[in-house]
Amino acid sequence: MTDEMFDVVDENDVVVRQLPRSQVHAQRLIHRATHIFVFRSDSRLLIHKRTDDKEEFPGVWTSSASGHVSAGEDYDAAAPRELFEELGLRAELTRLHKFAPGLETCREHTVLYETTCDDVVNVDPTEIAAVDELQLSEVRDRIGGTPELFSPAFRLLFAWYCENRLS
Repeated sequence: MTDEMFDVVDENDVVVRQLPRSQVHAQRLIHRATHIFVFRSDSRLLIHKRTDDKEEFPGVWTSSASGHVSAGEDYDAAAPRELFEELGLRAELTRLHKFAPGLETCREHTVLYETTCDDVVNVDPTEIAAVDELQLSEVRDRIGGTPELFSPAFRLLFAWYCENRLS
């Protein structure tokens, strides 16, 4: 497998160079990612458990789909690609918010999207160990009881979503 190429960006999300994924992560350089919240028509949020062999946060629950923005790609192209690669879904996405890089996001500028889709998922088993569909109150309760079972990025994005989209 070839090492994916990422755009290395500055604090203002301006591309400064391109490097392989392994170097970007090893040097903890700022780069880009997308997260997608997939809701079912009955308001349940689809979340997935990362496989145990993932480089970062193995075996924890996270957004419906998420992934890096490849070199030369923008957020709006990366999000539907990740949604299809991880869940086998094609759906219209709504861009919600951009988060600055920080510890919770693993130094990634992160854009959150949402969609409502009732299609059957076809998970990528190299990325996803399990999926669950929960009401937001159930997700909130699980995070409150065992936050360590959820990725830091998901906890940040979910808290923002509850504060800004549900008010």
